[in-house]
Amino acid sequence: MSEKFPDNWVVLKITHHGKTIYKVLGGWSGGYLGSDCWQLNSGIVKVEESDLCWTFHGVSGSQYVCHKKTYGLRVNNAGIYNRLKEKVGDAVTMLDKTTDWNNLV
Repeated sequence: MSEKFPDNWVVLKITHHGKTIYKVLGGWSGGYLGSDCWQLNSGIVKVEESDLCWTFHGVSGSQYVCHKKTYGLRVNNAGIYNRLKEKVGDAVTMLDKTTDWNNLV
């Protein structure tokens, strides 16, 4: 199991062949010496809440620990979201930050 701590994040609803899955699109800012990067998790199977964070458990066993106040697109993940939208259109949508994550799956 690996834990990931994105600097910002969104949840995507992806519909393919009549099946809907939810995935975390996380972004990390590279800072002075690094470069920005992003990751898309394997699919959310479980969600846990703490005071400051949401933890999204993926199909692969990874955990994305996401601070509640950092939901949204930034330069590090906006580009991939826009490319997904261009490629598959309405098959992918970004959920609103007011989504009830406890009842997502």
